[in-house]
Amino acid sequence: MRDLSNSIWRVLVCLAVGLCVLFVSVSAATAEPSIYWRLENPFRFFTDPAHTEVHRATYVALTDAERRTPILSAERALADRHQGEGWAATMLDDTCWEPKLNRHFCKGHTSYLDPMLHRIVVTARGIEDAEVECLWLTAPHTRGMRGQAIKVRCDEAVILEIPFPAGARVSLEIGKREIAADEIKIRDILVVGMGDSFASGEGNPDVAVRFSRERSADYGDAKSGANLMGFPARVGGWQQIGDKAFLDANPRWLDQACHRSLYSHQLRAALQLAIEQPDRAVTFVSYACSGAEVTQGLFLRYKGHEWVPTPPDLSQISAIAQAQCGKREAPAHDLPEAYHLNGKVEDLVGLVLRKCDVEHARRIDLLLLSIGGNDVGFSRLLANAVLADTSTLRRIGGWMGQVQNFLEATQQIERLVDRYKALNRALHYILHMPWNETDRVLLTSYPPMALLDDGRSLCPDGRAGMTVVPDFKLSMEKARDSMTAAERLHDIMSDTARSYGWTFVEAHREAFKGRSICAGFTDHAFSSADDLRLPRKIEGEWQPFNPADWRAYASRQRWFRTPNDAFMAGNFHVSRSVMQKAMPTSTLSWFQVLLASLYSGAFHPTAEGQAAMADAVAAEARKVLAKYDQRNLVRR
Repeated sequence: MRDLSNSIWRVLVCLAVGLCVLFVSVSAATAEPSIYWRLENPFRFFTDPAHTEVHRATYVALTDAERRTPILSAERALADRHQGEGWAATMLDDTCWEPKLNRHFCKGHTSYLDPMLHRIVVTARGIEDAEVECLWLTAPHTRGMRGQAIKVRCDEAVILEIPFPAGARVSLEIGKREIAADEIKIRDILVVGMGDSFASGEGNPDVAVRFSRERSADYGDAKSGANLMGFPARVGGWQQIGDKAFLDANPRWLDQACHRSLYSHQLRAALQLAIEQPDRAVTFVSYACSGAEVTQGLFLRYKGHEWVPTPPDLSQISAIAQAQCGKREAPAHDLPEAYHLNGKVEDLVGLVLRKCDVEHARRIDLLLLSIGGNDVGFSRLLANAVLADTSTLRRIGGWMGQVQNFLEATQQIERLVDRYKALNRALHYILHMPWNETDRVLLTSYPPMALLDDGRSLCPDGRAGMTVVPDFKLSMEKARDSMTAAERLHDIMSDTARSYGWTFVEAHREAFKGRSICAGFTDHAFSSADDLRLPRKIEGEWQPFNPADWRAYASRQRWFRTPNDAFMAGNFHVSRSVMQKAMPTSTLSWFQVLLASLYSGAFHPTAEGQAAMADAVAAEARKVLAKYDQRNLVRR
């Protein structure tokens, strides 16, 4: 009976459109005509749908085995495809982030935070004669919005506009007869990222520095007390390190002040959630900033890691509150006693934040959070582990003005408990996270930095990956202190998440074992990416490889940037005029080397490491979204 009805339908269509061609086969069962659609640009942070499609197509092409870790697998595939600069360099200029305004803003587009409509790609299925013309019609469920009528060949895709959030009825006609229809509504979720350098993507600039094949740079000779000769030199027509032409070749970041990049695990997780379902759009907002603490950064204004003409003008919490308001202004909100906890968190006394009125604030579906490391002075613990006892840097207090051991860090770790409590209150009172939906907050643990393959042993004593500055030398004993502090921090974070009902993300920690900062083949590297040594020009010859051949985003064994790696990827320098004002001329060049390594992302995850973290975040995020999607279905 079904075959007969299909045959009759074919005849009617044939007569309706004037095609006097009979279908040859009427006996085989054929699917009824249907409408297939997907969002044209589900990751709205990219203004060019083609960029989102690159990631979607890469995901679709993954094997079943690769889809167990889809973001890491995609990162490797994209790195192979973009061996010159990395995929982010091709997409950096087409995003909804405006650094001069420190706001999410899309040039030439409708409001980013308050989408009025979404564009979908629609195709017809189950129509055997592709040359038949199909008429696509939309009937928006929004007053005042006109529908569309587009006639094309039935094998062609069309772009239709669907109002948000009301949706529209989409129908397909052949010869004035409706043959298929669908009610289409888009799910647009708001994913917010906030936190520190691990959240921002530090160590992974969107456009890394490129190095000359012939030229080398000198930062000091034997007379100055430091033999810093024959370093990799940037391309370009610069005359002196730190002059304008030199700085024009700086690495580029999505947000220069905060060293926030497209490689951030928070962005990659949000992007994955967008591309893996055809009807889900993601509005992604992030203010994560390298160097941020719970106090200086999340609650209080923090100008970022690198000087820029227009640094961030709001704290992360206030900036997110302003984003929730869209085009409206989020007024100031003075309620310090809720956050300084009767003076326990001294920095927050007198606090004033922005807050969007609840009736105007867009709901946050997921809040991705990475914070705590700077609050406990983890960089000072690192300084204790990697600075030689006799080094100049240790004598002057490391690169952060202080070197601390585990006992000195313990007090700061305990202090973090109160800071997390203040943050939890702000997430509810300021950002309107519902008290009964606290699992929408995903707190991500820091991955272990120095664990070998067995998951117990630490990197041995030595200078592997740290030859860029003579003061560096890893001490396994002191690294053990740092790891003990890191595990204590991990426990505090886990306990905090459990206490407040947050979702704790930690599955990636297992994947980082054997991917430590010392992982690699020092003497017999498979490639320049796996070589822990820094290229140096000695007697006119580059050893062990030419710096122009180094690739910041090539797949490698280690998932942490060594100081040598950071010099090659970030290569952060400041202008000569700034340096001359800050210190004596004799130390200028030496300090530039320090900046070019440590302040360029040393001891931070590589793009692969960020992708592994993103896979863990996305896995937990799917569970949270599925839970609330199911609740909505039950309510209906």
